[in-house]
Amino acid sequence: MKKIILSAVAIATVATAGESVVKSHVPVLKFSGTHYLGFVNSSPDEGDSTNKFETRRNYLQVKAYFKENPKDYMRITLDTHDKDGESGVRLKYAYLYLDNVLPNTGVEFGQAHRPWIDYEEHNAWNYRSISKVGVEEKNAGHLTNSADRGVNFKTKTPYFSSELGLFNGEGYHNEEDGQGLSGEWRLTGHILGTGKKKAKKSLQYANISFFGQQNKESNKHKNEDLNWMGVHAVYNQPEFLVAAQYIDVSDAHSDYKGSGYSVNGEYRVTDKYNLIGRYDYFDMDDNTDDYTGDKKRALAGVTYKYNHNVEFIANYLTEGGSKIASNDSIMLTAQVEW
Repeated sequence: MKKIILSAVAIATVATAGESVVKSHVPVLKFSGTHYLGFVNSSPDEGDSTNKFETRRNYLQVKAYFKENPKDYMRITLDTHDKDGESGVRLKYAYLYLDNVLPNTGVEFGQAHRPWIDYEEHNAWNYRSISKVGVEEKNAGHLTNSADRGVNFKTKTPYFSSELGLFNGEGYHNEEDGQGLSGEWRLTGHILGTGKKKAKKSLQYANISFFGQQNKESNKHKNEDLNWMGVHAVYNQPEFLVAAQYIDVSDAHSDYKGSGYSVNGEYRVTDKYNLIGRYDYFDMDDNTDDYTGDKKRALAGVTYKYNHNVEFIANYLTEGGSKIASNDSIMLTAQVEW
């Protein structure tokens, strides 16, 4: 842990020192960072209210681009996170990307993106700083996370894109026991032919996706299989965004088996102000008394684009249902990218 922290400090120091010279075996090094800073007032139905400032996540990223093909690169991303009141550092991504290894297809190899979450966060839910997406969020589906050790083939064409991957299946911050692998996928139809373009709020696009996992004997999921799939649709134009998805967990430990949905929207009042809303619902299968129940989450908020690098968010979040404890929160967030 200390070595990782010292490495991160060294990278940041070299990158920002005005008179320093950065040397590398590649022609281009690209540094970037993302930060989620906030304040939360929580009021549970049972227990005392709490108030706390948070540094929810801090990502420090370096990409090293190769001379032979400027689209090939090596990426490493360090991730700080709050846990039990303390900050920890862990490896989020460490993968080699090779472009066009197959027609219109590149590949990530190492600790890479899993197929679904990164897509949703860049095409349908732009506010990871206040809530994870439904399939990852603990008080929603709680099925997977965004990175794992494995290989991911990524295809892009105007009307179709996909990601097909094979991974350890435990996720990047869980113990790897080597007992099974996970086949994971995303297949997306881009109705307006925008599949090769970067999703932006100013772009009009309409996408329909089929996604899921066939996860063999996951240690994270009680050493049982975790097989689930979902369908997702999103429509965006400069004035607004609407998105919805449905997921079904057909084969899993009772603590994960069930089905649910998530809907979210964004209305752009002006160039700087947006109104956002989201609702998540997940219904556990009626297996035993211990695992029966449902989980519900709703949030509404307003965002303010301070400049190209900084966006502020104020939102209200309520969570409850028969499976989770009820809690209401007021959140203030600064989402920073550089």
